[in-house]
Amino acid sequence: MKRRQLGCPVVLPALFLILTAFCLPLRAQTARPPSFLAEHYELAAYLDTTGQSINAVVKIDFRAVDVSTNLRVELHPNLDVREVKTADGKSLTFQRENESPLFVSVTLPAPVAVGKTVTLTFSYAGLLANEENSPVPNIRLASIGKDWVYLLLPSRWFPLTDYPANRYTGTFRLNVPDTMAMTGTGKADSPQPVAPRAPAEGNRLMYTFHCERAEPNGSFVAGPLQLNPKQAEGISVAVYAPRADSGKAQEFANIVAHQEIIFSDLFGPLPEPDIVVAELPDGTLREFSAPGVVMLGHHAWDPKYSDRTLSRLVAGQWWGSEVLPASTADVWISDGLARYSEELYAEQNFGKEAGLKAIDEFAVGALMFDDSAPVAQSARLVPYSAEYRSVVMNKGAMLFHMLRAQMGDVAFKSLLHAFYATYQGKTATMLAFESMAIATADAAAKRGEEPRNLQGYFSQWLNSTGIPEFTLEYVTYRTRKGFRIVGKIKQPQDTFAMPVQVRIDTEGNPELKTIDVVGTESDFTVETFGRPKSGGIRIDPNNLILKSSPSLRARAAIARGEELAEIGKYYDAVQQYQRALSIQPNRALANFRMGEAFFYQKNYQAAANAFREALATVPEPSEKWTEVWGHIYLGKIFDLLGQRERALNEYSKARQTNDNVGGAQDVVEALVKKAYTENGMPAVTPTDASSTPAKAKPADIPEPASGDRPTLKRPNP
Repeated sequence: MKRRQLGCPVVLPALFLILTAFCLPLRAQTARPPSFLAEHYELAAYLDTTGQSINAVVKIDFRAVDVSTNLRVELHPNLDVREVKTADGKSLTFQRENESPLFVSVTLPAPVAVGKTVTLTFSYAGLLANEENSPVPNIRLASIGKDWVYLLLPSRWFPLTDYPANRYTGTFRLNVPDTMAMTGTGKADSPQPVAPRAPAEGNRLMYTFHCERAEPNGSFVAGPLQLNPKQAEGISVAVYAPRADSGKAQEFANIVAHQEIIFSDLFGPLPEPDIVVAELPDGTLREFSAPGVVMLGHHAWDPKYSDRTLSRLVAGQWWGSEVLPASTADVWISDGLARYSEELYAEQNFGKEAGLKAIDEFAVGALMFDDSAPVAQSARLVPYSAEYRSVVMNKGAMLFHMLRAQMGDVAFKSLLHAFYATYQGKTATMLAFESMAIATADAAAKRGEEPRNLQGYFSQWLNSTGIPEFTLEYVTYRTRKGFRIVGKIKQPQDTFAMPVQVRIDTEGNPELKTIDVVGTESDFTVETFGRPKSGGIRIDPNNLILKSSPSLRARAAIARGEELAEIGKYYDAVQQYQRALSIQPNRALANFRMGEAFFYQKNYQAAANAFREALATVPEPSEKWTEVWGHIYLGKIFDLLGQRERALNEYSKARQTNDNVGGAQDVVEALVKKAYTENGMPAVTPTDASSTPAKAKPADIPEPASGDRPTLKRPNP
């Protein structure tokens, strides 16, 4: 009999393609609630950096939550369980589940009563070298190599139960070469020398981490790291980075400590305020947050440009460590709120405009893959994927932003504080947050504030896809007291119902009105004192609602193209840029990114055409940097074609822009001195970068080019 794949039912071929979209993302999910939860770990692991493998023994205390003889754990499919023993040394029967290869089932000798504990010892080993068989497809979450080791919790590098909701204590003993320093969750003892297994192996160190608080512990990174202990605002911040990247350790400590102070005031204090900031190598997640630890990839290791990303990671100490989602369907509570915390931080630290810029980026990210799934069905999405970031993180952040507008600042911030106080050290569901939000809004209404229909709000935004795009029709009449505007607001979502602000620019002061928009078409009549200006009516001027527009849809298509270009799928990226141009013709950024994609495909004529189109277009204010970089790329093309004079002419034009965004002028000076070749950029000597302050830096720009390809410097869309 042919085995069914991954638990999907055997169906008619016509239905299979439809059902596959729903079955495949559920591979990593349990088909039933766990019967046992891990409560404590005692783990010892030998990390073979030459063989890129792990050999581990772990003793686990499990608590029964249901009467059963079947105990299931989640373990990376590359890791082979060699033996499972009881506390008295008896070997048990176990097997890797064929239909759900992430799970290992163990048969206990007798049923365990609810609330009772059973202790088992697992011996296991295997290769952790790349993303093959990763629990999160195509993402390397655990890797053991000669230079770096990282073991992130989502990789399931040790047996887990009920991920991501479970909490546990433990002790982790990790044996690594003495050329590496290691950091991660828990309080670390001083590393102790241990004897190598073979004389040729080199000296080894044993790192011991004590995780005394029940949290999602077990994420570690080791490599050529240097400890930089710092103090900032009364908080101890241990910064781990290679020696070459340690020069800005104090800046990292200052930023992270300041962010923790801001969030402590907003949400409530953390039980353990001290924190570790560690550098991750490229090739894995761009960033990661674990209890007491924030990890940032080498690519983004610059405090000046990563402060917003760091704020999300620091907020993850509240939403993702202290308050955990009850299931993969509830991750809006953690990842959505951590993402929205970027806005809260930017607004408080840099001002309202910085907060609005964050909201703008959330909206673009939400439009990228909104139709993938409703927020409430996030379990269908692959974690850390572009679709997941779009729906859970970006649209999720916008849902918190809109809720804030519905409730008002005071009630919303009171809600966040109360929610953290109630669920600190626990798991929470979306329903729990929804219930608390409604109760908070009702209490505010009793104090004389206008009540809001939050039940309808949550139903509308959590359970459905679709984003409104507003259009306006109106006629203006003169009255004795001023002017009357009679019109209609239209949008395509039949179930939409929200108060929508309208700003009317008049010959006097602008006037702000609120209109209840219900369904696809809503009539309105508003009175103004001053004469409305032609075309002077703007819907949702303060960006309080997640909405679509040609400009936002074009930017979303560009963002999708950038995602594809970053992983080398230039052909697919070009299609997205062309889609953006079909939505909004002559968009400078779309043409520029298309030129980049053609450039790295070595289609230099097509690249030159695209860069010329970008330069011939007046760019958006935030995209003005495309001018200087367009000339730089054209110069590179002429250098590659042996046309040095034409290349120097383009570099001269780039110099004349006086634009140093992304270190452009440093790149120009290097290219004037030495031509660009197939081997890449000549050496760049950076000058003072203070001309490009971090908070003013555009989101989508190349960073200073030190290698062949300038890297996209932007928040995760």
